[in-house]
Amino acid sequence: MSKTGTARTGTADVAIRLYGPEAFAGMRRAGQLAATALDMLVPFVKPGVTTERLDKLAFEFAMDHNAYPAPLYYRGFPKSICTSINHVVCHGIPGPKPLREGDILNIDVTLILDGWHGDTSRMYGVGAISRKAERLIDVTFEALKRGIAVVKPGNCTGDIGSAIEAYARGERCSVVEDFCGHGLGQVFHDRPNILHYRVNTVGEDAGPGVVFAPGMIFTIEPMINLGKALVKILPDGWTAVTRDRELSAQFEHTVGVTADGCEVFTYSPKGLHKPPF
Repeated sequence: MSKTGTARTGTADVAIRLYGPEAFAGMRRAGQLAATALDMLVPFVKPGVTTERLDKLAFEFAMDHNAYPAPLYYRGFPKSICTSINHVVCHGIPGPKPLREGDILNIDVTLILDGWHGDTSRMYGVGAISRKAERLIDVTFEALKRGIAVVKPGNCTGDIGSAIEAYARGERCSVVEDFCGHGLGQVFHDRPNILHYRVNTVGEDAGPGVVFAPGMIFTIEPMINLGKALVKILPDGWTAVTRDRELSAQFEHTVGVTADGCEVFTYSPKGLHKPPF
């Protein structure tokens, strides 16, 4: 679940938590559990299945593994996972409407295990999907990879957005600016904010931000649209959709900065986190 808002990183982010080996171990366990939950849902994502059913399966999985779904009742959110279909950008609420052939679906899972948050999302195709939907999913996954690739000590948070936006624009797609990644650990949403677009500053090739230091933990979760970047929130107060009703896709991983790069905590144990599935 991405943090609402686009508060810019910078001087406000002066107390970013730096974690040690014990915390990394806890985040590794939580991240792997969340990734395994997404793996578990793979065979159930098919025409005729409701997102409410997927939510129930995710809740039962959490209970069976002594974990708790962080989104459930978080700021009033009514379900255990977010399910965002087609032109829904993020924070879609599971419901009784069945999935249809050709839909694309993002499932966002955050599980709390022993106090640590494992937060990840990925795209699923429902049956046979269109070529343009496949392309959007591929572009979004590659954008996430490029964002992860710049995470190392000495670079800064703005480098993530610069890498993601440069690639997405080159593929004639747009980057949603209304939501951002976030710090994570024993708190669901923490500093720093991770923007997925470039903050324009005169004379700089990359956006500004906080310099990465070993021990920082956060999510990277770009939302990429086939059309324009503009979104709106539906009356339920949660569901964000593209204003032009074009398709949107998202992938998310939780990463921890190491001495020479970063560790991704939320890779699928079965390799199912990347397309083609």
